[in-house]
Amino acid sequence: MRDWINHAISKIEADFRRSSDTHLLKVELPSAENIDLYLKDESTHPTGSLKHRLARSLFLYGLCNGQIQRGTTIIESSSGSTAISEAYFAKLLNLPFIAVVPNGTSQEKIDKIRFYGGRCHRVEAREIYSEATRLAAELSGHYMDQFTFAERATDWRGNNNIAESIFSQLSAEPYPTPSWIVVSAGTGGTSATIGRFIRYKCCPTRLCVADPEHSVFFDYYHTGDKTLTSNRSSMIEGIGRPRVEPSFVSSIVDRMIKVPDAASYATIRFLENLLNRRCGGSTGTNLYAVFQIISELNSHNQATSIVSMICDGGERYLDTYYSDHWLTDNGFDIAPYRRQLEEFYETGVMVAV
Repeated sequence: MRDWINHAISKIEADFRRSSDTHLLKVELPSAENIDLYLKDESTHPTGSLKHRLARSLFLYGLCNGQIQRGTTIIESSSGSTAISEAYFAKLLNLPFIAVVPNGTSQEKIDKIRFYGGRCHRVEAREIYSEATRLAAELSGHYMDQFTFAERATDWRGNNNIAESIFSQLSAEPYPTPSWIVVSAGTGGTSATIGRFIRYKCCPTRLCVADPEHSVFFDYYHTGDKTLTSNRSSMIEGIGRPRVEPSFVSSIVDRMIKVPDAASYATIRFLENLLNRRCGGSTGTNLYAVFQIISELNSHNQATSIVSMICDGGERYLDTYYSDHWLTDNGFDIAPYRRQLEEFYETGVMVAV
């Protein structure tokens, strides 16, 4: 059995070596001439999102803990990018994969999971955790449980994690130590990795987490109440949670910014004009928070750098975030935020909407 585990780990490591590191893109903002803005482009992973890193770490974590063996059925509670990425690695290791997804999950996502050989098990949204646990017991499988293990599966000290990669790529830039790194949280794995790495390296960089509407992370950060829940799920796919997830580590976060959903949708359209490409909604959430911080730094005439990330591409959201009909049908008016962002581009100041 150890021979198979050794072989599985070597296959994952070989797959990793075939993939070059993701790009760190510089975004030009004429109104912030003393501030360099960089975006870590995680959409270029083989499965198209930041969650590719998490899925690889979760598989290695399960293998090295002896929880994944030859033939083990892999189960995850996810309707989006994590399930797609985990299906990819399950196929790489020739393991069965089941994604426990909420009813109403888009056919596009289901098709992507199936493309990598995964199966989708539909339940009510509130039942995804319990059903994943039940299926794992019934099938003698392994429940990956990203919302518990994301923060501990990645080696935050280095090993080419996302934080080490960012600082390595910045090393030859004018301001190699950024004032802020801004991310959003779904599991909290990325923020935990970056926050711990910053402290481990004794960097003055601070970590900001941008949180969408209907997510409880922002309120949990300020109150410490782990029992907080929301009766609505986040409209920004991949980030924000209706409950405080075990893998969200608030103690390593220096600041949180609450971002209206309409602002996130306006920001990805604004960003499209800057980059000539479309990005997912969570990228809009990140960047809207970044622009608020840049506005504050501009007021103090501070010269520095800021890093955030492109979590996934916008091609997955053509029928939602990039559809005017979808925005109208869901009651979102992005026009005020578009005007706010255009004024920010010209003046470097974010005025209240």
